[in-house]
Amino acid sequence: MEGKERAAYEHKVQVKEAIAEGKALPTELQGQDQKLREQLDFDDTATEGQKTHLDDEYARAGIDDPKILITTSRSPSSRLTQFAKELKLVFPNAQRMNRGNTVQKDLIDACTANDVTDLVIVHEHRGMPDGLIVCHLPYGPTAQFSLINPVLRHDLKDPNLGTVSEAYPHLIFHNFKTPLGQRVGNILKFLFPVPKEDSKRVMTFANENDYISFRHHVYTQNGKEVELREIGPRFEMKLFQIKLGTIDQLEAETEFVLRPYMNTSKKRKAF
Repeated sequence: MEGKERAAYEHKVQVKEAIAEGKALPTELQGQDQKLREQLDFDDTATEGQKTHLDDEYARAGIDDPKILITTSRSPSSRLTQFAKELKLVFPNAQRMNRGNTVQKDLIDACTANDVTDLVIVHEHRGMPDGLIVCHLPYGPTAQFSLINPVLRHDLKDPNLGTVSEAYPHLIFHNFKTPLGQRVGNILKFLFPVPKEDSKRVMTFANENDYISFRHHVYTQNGKEVELREIGPRFEMKLFQIKLGTIDQLEAETEFVLRPYMNTSKKRKAF
């Protein structure tokens, strides 16, 4: 249906341009001339290309603070459990739950019953965190990321690390330019509530060649000098799938999936 609507819109644009320039219609549109002219009378050029959040999954973002549940895959290692604990400190209003033998369907049902807005699941391979799933509730989408080079807070070995601030953080998103990049930016951005202007906590998501680098800093300002201090954790993410549904809906439509042949050209980037 979207393809048909897009084709009809493009045809109307061609008719409108032909009328404005006084040129003949393209051959393939000449049989539809009268019908397209009638439709043009009801078009509102002022609203063309406008987007609305009425049907968006994140329509209430910024109105209600997100409520996040963080859990792991089954039988997590001590390192994955530690990583989940540190993610709980990254996201304000987050709670961590031991997975046990809970299946995904029961997880989703429990989250929905308790007004949880996002479910975050971390996976591992041989004791190293290697996967992150962000499932927006109650209807999706679900984004799945690979984790690369995760560095936990206690790996930094900084004697001045201190405790983690609980202030709502400011967010920096760098190089999320394409429609897919903006989509991923929204999925990540709406995991965080709206910060106050005087917050000294900053989280950065920087895209470089479709790899998203996450960094977590606090800063102090003395006059014009600003001192950044990294408080961890840090990691890189690579998006490999977005589904238009929750994680337990195996039949959900796939919005984006990373295919092996998409890596054949260095110039071909998704974001």
